[in-house]
Amino acid sequence: MKQAIFISGIDTDAGKTYATAFLASRFMNGGRSVVTQKFIQTGCKGNSEDIEAHRSLCGIAPLPEDLDGTTAPIIFTYPASAQLAARLDGREIDLTLVDKATEKLLERYDTVLIEGAGGLMVPVDDDTFTIDYVASRRLPLILVTNACLGSINHTVLSLEAVRARGIELQAVVFNHHFDSDKVIAEDTHGFIKRYLERHFPETELIELPTMAKKS
Repeated sequence: MKQAIFISGIDTDAGKTYATAFLASRFMNGGRSVVTQKFIQTGCKGNSEDIEAHRSLCGIAPLPEDLDGTTAPIIFTYPASAQLAARLDGREIDLTLVDKATEKLLERYDTVLIEGAGGLMVPVDDDTFTIDYVASRRLPLILVTNACLGSINHTVLSLEAVRARGIELQAVVFNHHFDSDKVIAEDTHGFIKRYLERHFPETELIELPTMAKKS
């Protein structure tokens, strides 16, 4: 079955890019054809640095769909939230471009992993947040979290928002790159594991090994 999956994080620097590449490799090792896509890229000109990072981390060359812009259909130059970056570039955000890109990719690949920009409540405009896009398209979600101080709060708030909108939570990825304090890391991991077991028992908890930090 062909499927598009949205990957978001508990905040801007949770490790989504590394997690997306890791998951792409995981799916490929399972025998599926996989491509990654960027929801909205900010802080870039011409090419998506996150897509480039996916290819590098997976050890593959840029794809034809990267070169023609399909995997990153919306790019803004200023490194800010999508709505601010769009305003500064004097452009509107047309989310149908993302839809069309995903549909095109699903014609060629079994799985499309769509990396978000920042967290779930990052605004696309004054009335629309990233989570609204995920919910309206009925996309399953993978949430990236970590052991940074405060991440329990950010994780639970994200999960409560996911539950409120009826989004399918396919997995939570625990990024061990941020395990700088062993006591905090073990407690955070344990709490999130127990929270998922109580409130999202069907959701997989995936361990993401330490690696060079990606946004």
